[in-house]
Amino acid sequence: MTEEEKAEAGFLYNPYTEKLVNGRAACKDLCFEYNSLRPSDTQGQRRILKKLINDENATAVITPPFWCDLGYNITVGKNFYSNHNLVVLDEAKVIAGDNVFIAPNCCITTAGHPIDAEQRAEGLEIALPVKIGNDVWLGANVTVLPGVTIGDNVVIGAGSVVNRDIPSGTVAAGNPCRVIRPVTEKDKYQYKFYKET
Repeated sequence: MTEEEKAEAGFLYNPYTEKLVNGRAACKDLCFEYNSLRPSDTQGQRRILKKLINDENATAVITPPFWCDLGYNITVGKNFYSNHNLVVLDEAKVIAGDNVFIAPNCCITTAGHPIDAEQRAEGLEIALPVKIGNDVWLGANVTVLPGVTIGDNVVIGAGSVVNRDIPSGTVAAGNPCRVIRPVTEKDKYQYKFYKET
């Protein structure tokens, strides 16, 4: 079994194979190029995003700076939006559904290190996939840890550390993140709408 296959299967693996090192270097070069573009160069951003991540609908908007490790493990649905400073450590798959909104300074990581010091010193890592459902909003400074699944129609409050699965239809927050309440019909009326008189 190759190190890449071990990573995909959820085993400890060596992230320093030539293929993985070269993949990360190529990805970082694309991120650097993306982050160096003028904010108004949306065509240039689209061109690089097409090379960097799986955005089949070509609707993703990721406000620079944006950093990821491999890029090819990231798949986003329709109407994906991220504000400044998104970091995705995508050693395993990161799949985001439709209408996912990410506030500034968020981190989604599939990568983890062993608790055992000897294994850590050997450079071994673990990679566990992250799945984010449809209609999800991650508030500012949210960190999503390896192996987490966030359901559909979820709001994660600012500053949360998501270390366990979050069920659909909920508002969750905290460190560690926990469900606070369900999303309800009353949430439609939380903010005022302007109406012409």
